[in-house]
Amino acid sequence: MEDRKANLVAFSSVLALVIVLIAARVALSLSKAFYLIAGADAAVILGVFAWLAIRRHYNRRRRMLESRMISEGQELRIEYSFLRKVAGVPTKFRFKEIEEATDDFQALLGQGASARVYKGILSDGTAVAVKRMEGQERGEKEFRAEVSAIASVQHTNLARLYGYCCVPDGPRFLVYEFAPNGSLDQWIFTESGTMNRPRGCLSWSLRYRVAVDVAKALAYLHHDCRSRVLHLDVKPENILLDESFRGIVSDFGLSRLMGKDESRVLTTIRGTRGYLAPEWLLEQGISEKSDIYSFGMVLLEMIGGRRNVCLIESENQNKAGRKWQYFPKIVTEKLKEGRLMEVVDTRLLDNGEIDEREVRRAVFVALWCIQEKARLRPSMARVVEMLQGRVPVEEPPQTQMIIVDLLSVDEDNGEGERSNRRGPRLAAFQPGSLVQNGSALSYSYAMSTISPR
Repeated sequence: MEDRKANLVAFSSVLALVIVLIAARVALSLSKAFYLIAGADAAVILGVFAWLAIRRHYNRRRRMLESRMISEGQELRIEYSFLRKVAGVPTKFRFKEIEEATDDFQALLGQGASARVYKGILSDGTAVAVKRMEGQERGEKEFRAEVSAIASVQHTNLARLYGYCCVPDGPRFLVYEFAPNGSLDQWIFTESGTMNRPRGCLSWSLRYRVAVDVAKALAYLHHDCRSRVLHLDVKPENILLDESFRGIVSDFGLSRLMGKDESRVLTTIRGTRGYLAPEWLLEQGISEKSDIYSFGMVLLEMIGGRRNVCLIESENQNKAGRKWQYFPKIVTEKLKEGRLMEVVDTRLLDNGEIDEREVRRAVFVALWCIQEKARLRPSMARVVEMLQGRVPVEEPPQTQMIIVDLLSVDEDNGEGERSNRRGPRLAAFQPGSLVQNGSALSYSYAMSTISPR
């Protein structure tokens, strides 16, 4: 636009000078004054052409420099983006990019109390899981915890955070890598999911490998990070499976960063019923041992293919109704009776190809991890060595299992005064929702590929 305007001004100026020259010739003939005017007129016309030439050359140089700067800028942005991906630094996405990636939030994978998870595809074709976190107070805390925890860690068995998005006075988004095989609960439990997704039965070899993967991830969080990271919500719904059925620990929404010199930290009770360590319930402070307890509970569920805490129909005809059943107690009793294989998922026994030595090792490790005295639990680094068979695993000591009393699972417990006395304590352990599983009712957690909680 500016070039066209400059050319128009130059053309008008030259035309005006030519008209002046013609008028001077008519009025002054070939007098001395005419030659003076003609000379000045010609000089001005040459000056206009010279100005046009200089301007065109300058504009050409400017466009070349701008083009070069744009090209270099694009290369720098591409290189910067590449380096961020290599270094694992999360990218800040725009809300419009999130909308386009999720096709305006069409493919819902799962939802929880304060978040929903959608499947999306980025502009470069990368499949992602977009976690949309709602809520002004709780959601903000979870968002800050999750970003600070994941952005500082990189491990092959930890969910990779591609980026995030903050909408002023609106929801916040976390963009994770997508795990095509969903979460572990879909592959070890038989109850149907709330999202009606297909389920399967994970083989024993894959279950054992997933257990080792999760143990490695937690060991990395506890021992190899600059600040220890406590996950605080280890459960099957937060363990994802990639295309090769490798275990990936996800959902750091409840995480806490813990200094190397700290032994315990105090915090309010959070997490998921059935996986909380006793010291957390008793408000004695938490440590990495709390994650170890949760891992032990998950490992038992992987072995048995059932929830650790469930309601079953009473077999006693004199006592109609239901009773609580605590799977770790059953495992302990079967171990003492020498009938350990009876606790293994029946689907695995039907398929065969199960290593009894690995089952025994896994049970021993799980029972060590759920010791009620935190000091007796091994470190996650030690757990990895135990599961890999690099160190011998001794039979764990007996533990009180106070949760048995809290959940009223003992068949010998009578009704009446003692039952009434336990009532207030039971309220803290009532499951949010129960689903039918044959003759039993078990804990149900509606989660997704990236657990939305």
